[in-house]
Amino acid sequence: MQDKLTKIKLLALDVDGVLTDGTINIGDNGEIFKGFNAKDGLGISCALRTGLQIAIITGRRSKIIHKRAEELGITLLCEGVKDKYSELVRLANELCLSKEEIAYMGDDLNDLPAFKGAGATFVPQDAADEVINAASIVVSKNGGRGAVRVAIEKILKAQNKWEALVTSYLDSGQGDKQ
Repeated sequence: MQDKLTKIKLLALDVDGVLTDGTINIGDNGEIFKGFNAKDGLGISCALRTGLQIAIITGRRSKIIHKRAEELGITLLCEGVKDKYSELVRLANELCLSKEEIAYMGDDLNDLPAFKGAGATFVPQDAADEVINAASIVVSKNGGRGAVRVAIEKILKAQNKWEALVTSYLDSGQGDKQ
């Protein structure tokens, strides 16, 4: 698996259950809030700084996701997606990437089709059993609790980019968004 991770140029992420713990808070006027993990946020900032592209592919539409993507500098935001596999293929074509250069992280049955479009697949440790069984890598954290950070670290370590990144923090702060 380590060899596969050296080729990754794009990590595509589901939202609910991956970037969040899966809780959806809805009030009378619509979605109220989502909880995001600062470690995931810093991991995403680090990924983008090292050249690893990040995309969000989600079935829901949410102003909250727009705000979080903007905060972190994620420009590849795909919302209201019914067919995540087709959307991943569309992104691959747009970015001129092969399947082997794409990783996907999802947590539930609706993410399984996207697994066919990725060379490496990650799941949080609390993903649905069927999704865990189909994944390349099960990370050691739950969705919304640092799972994305673990996946990013694995990719950047495989690409020998992690140590230089850590050193840059030892030398001075980087001003990353979390």
